[in-house]
Parts: sequence; structure tokens; C-alpha cells
Amino acid sequence: MKEFIPLLIIILSMIVSACTVQTPTEQPPYETPEPTTPTTAVPTVPLTTLQTAEVIIQAIAEKDMTSVANFVHPGRGLRFSPYATIRDDHLVFKPADLTGLFDSEEVLIWGNYDGSGDPITLTFAEYYDEFVYTADFANPETVALNMRIGQGNTLNNIQDFYPDSDFVEYHFSGFEEQYDGMDWQSLRLVFVEEDGVPYLVAIVHDQWTI
Repeated sequence: MKEFIPLLIIILSMIVSACTVQTPTEQPPYETPEPTTPTTAVPTVPLTTLQTAEVIIQAIAEKDMTSVANFVHPGRGLRFSPYATIRDDHLVFKPADLTGLFDSEEVLIWGNYDGSGDPITLTFAEYYDEFVYTADFANPETVALNMRIGQGNTLNNIQDFYPDSDFVEYHFSGFEEQYDGMDWQSLRLVFVEEDGVPYLVAIVHDQWTI
């Protein structure tokens, strides 16, 4: 028995020597990813007719026809009427044709002058000065939706020419006392709505006529 104990000790020593302590491989600290905020689509709310008109009138004041073109109906285009009565022969431009109008030197026939009946032959820049921005309509005396403010003897046929349309009128009641209000000026922006979006289809100028 005494001879067996040393042998047992030797065997246990050999077993201990054979065993190695496994040091765990160091791993980089685990970083918890930042929580991802789900992307929620924010619905685009179309501008109202009055809001759209406000953007357009500012663009007209700045002679920015490129911006105006963004609001024009792609199929119907934009009609320019020098007086309150809209006519079939008044010029219509598609959105792509509006951007270069101020640079164009082409003389076009825009209708006929009130009183004389002579053709209105002007470049667009000349027409703009005479039959579009004839007053500071971006800062009007009065603005109204679907109500004719400037009252003259020329028929306002917007609702007949563009059924189910809306129009925004920018108006000045007059500028010089000696004319007793006969020098009033109005500009009307005419819209048709499709899929909840108001599209510009006409710019109608109005003033005192004979």
C-alpha cells in the first residue's frame, strides 16, 4: 500500500501537467446598435387655391415664368386674356413654352384693343407690361376668391369658359383722384382642380373699358 501511494502521486502530477488552462479569446466589446427610427412617409398636402395663387403672383411679379410654369395645367396650358372676356383666339402656352417668353422678340397677336378693335401686336415682355403686371398685384389693395371686384362693362365669362373653375382676383380701385376710380386695375388667376390640385389655366387682365 505504501508503495502504491507514490505511484498515485506521480500519475496525478502527470495529469495536472497535461491539463492546460484555456484562456478565452478576447472579443471586442459588443456594441448595442442604436435603435433605428422607422421612416414614416409624410403625406404631401396640396396647396389651396389661394395659397397657390399667392405663390404664382409673386413669381409673376418677379418675371419668373419658370416657376409659373410649374403650376400650369400640362394639358390645357395657360391662356392670356387682355380683358375680362376670355375668347377662343386668345393665346395659350404649354408649360414648356413659358420659360423663354421674356427673352423672345417674336411679336404675337394677343387679341384686339378695346374701343379701336386694332390687333394687340406685342412681344410677351410688352404684353406683360400692358396687360399682365399693370400694378403691384403682389401687394394688392384687395384680393378675393371667386368674386369679381373690378366692375366694368366687359363680360366676365370665366365660369362659362372654364366650368367648375375658381379664380383669384387681385385688385386696385384706382390710383389718381382725378379719374374718380376709372383707372382701376384687376388681375385674375383662373384655376381648374384635378385630383385635389389647383392648376393655373388662365391669366385674365381687367380694367375700365369703353
